[in-house]
Amino acid sequence: MTRSTLMAAALAATTALVTPVAAQERGGTMNFARYDGSRLIDPIYADRNPDIWMVGSLFDTLLRSSDDGKSIVGGLAESFEVSEDGKTVTLMLQSGLKFADGSALEADDVLFSLDRARNGDLGPWSGMLGSVSDVTADGNTITVSLSQPDPTILSMLATFNTAIVNKDVFEAAEGATDQEKSAAIFAAGGAGVGSGAFYMCGFEQGASMDFCANEHHWEMGADGKPLPYLDKVHFEIIPDDATRILKLQAGEVDAVEFVPFSRVAELDADPAINMNLYPSTRIIYSPINTRETRADGSANPLNDVRVRQAINYATNKDALIGLVLQGAGQPMTAPLMSSSTRLASKLDLYSYDMDKAMALVKEAGIEPGTKVTLTTLAGSADDSTIFAALQQMWAPLGIELVVEQVDGPTRSAKNRSGEFDIHTYGWVDDVNDPSQVTGWLGYSPIRSAVGTGWESDKFNALFEASGKEMDQAARAQQYADMQTIYTDAAPLLFMYETPFAVAVSTAVDGYVQTPLGANIFSRATVSK
Repeated sequence: MTRSTLMAAALAATTALVTPVAAQERGGTMNFARYDGSRLIDPIYADRNPDIWMVGSLFDTLLRSSDDGKSIVGGLAESFEVSEDGKTVTLMLQSGLKFADGSALEADDVLFSLDRARNGDLGPWSGMLGSVSDVTADGNTITVSLSQPDPTILSMLATFNTAIVNKDVFEAAEGATDQEKSAAIFAAGGAGVGSGAFYMCGFEQGASMDFCANEHHWEMGADGKPLPYLDKVHFEIIPDDATRILKLQAGEVDAVEFVPFSRVAELDADPAINMNLYPSTRIIYSPINTRETRADGSANPLNDVRVRQAINYATNKDALIGLVLQGAGQPMTAPLMSSSTRLASKLDLYSYDMDKAMALVKEAGIEPGTKVTLTTLAGSADDSTIFAALQQMWAPLGIELVVEQVDGPTRSAKNRSGEFDIHTYGWVDDVNDPSQVTGWLGYSPIRSAVGTGWESDKFNALFEASGKEMDQAARAQQYADMQTIYTDAAPLLFMYETPFAVAVSTAVDGYVQTPLGANIFSRATVSK
């Protein structure tokens, strides 16, 4: 890989990230209906999208992904440079940075935060900074030293888990461990721990959450004053799709996320609503428990790779896209990531073939009436449609598909523990690099390939080698090989890619959801 100096001026970064609004207004509250609530918005512990997508509103990172997710720009760091040997990153902090309580954001906070982020005993994302051997500071100059060249390091320094927290506030929090202090800070709320455009000023578990404007935020709006434009964002947790939509139509909320695609045309025709289909890196898939036995000790038919391949062949992805997305999507063509992620393969990923599926289950000896449980998200119209379709599609295989409906936190817990047969799920890239999703879904030291229990020594070795491969062609081949291995093993039901469906009142302007999933409230306005 050719080494080059990468510089980003603060002015250029700000210009790239700020989109002027047509009629500049300040103040007011945006009421946002969410499908699931946040449990802990801490940069290093957030491991669910409802948590991850909120981190960026409360915390800032040294670097940032551009709005299209394809490049890296400055954040808290006004400039950054990679050394010729690829083993040192030098960043210059902006002057005068402050946390939401008005205290200075300094180099010590950066060192403290990056040390937390790379501590393998803490959050699940420490491996993303596995190449970092040391972080030092000299005034506002931050030096990140690497044990080896790392092709992903700039992307990782723009990722939520490397966000900067206030060292003094964190260390003063109640609790004997890092986890206890983090939980205490989250429960207490208030300004102080982050430097994002907002701080958390209210929280009721499973019901609501409030973000208030940070008057000390460094990023400027189109009017030359600090962002955000809003005084507050109020979140209501409403798992039921129909209820979220009713509240939007009644004017009780200003925005709803995860609109069922069956309702898109209806909302698009409503003159009081703007129906948005934001481009995304979102894939919908179903993890399959590949262990020899289920959690209850019974034999697991999905342990047989032939059965996993069979249910993939028996799933008509085009029909699912028509039923669930009303055509607004496409089948997965890369087994570990969206097709827009760098180094994604373009594969014929188990095109519908019932003859192959029937032959595979016969070879595997599947008995008619074999029960398999699909765990779905309660209140999700899309999940209900998926279950009904799969139940019908898999019946000719002798599989009796039964449903288990749970809430979001329960589904996530089952995913981590392996207490499931197969369950609905989704992924959105947090960086435009394949290492995060590949590590999450396939690299078994990360929570046993996140719930599936699948493991491949060859896959693991390729993934580890790719983390230090600076030759782009060689790294691309490593990812191609990993995707081939993963396709053959089929630890997932490979389904489809989908945009983000978000409906907002016409009173709202400037809100966006990025391809990487982050909700950008700092530039939103609500007409009074």
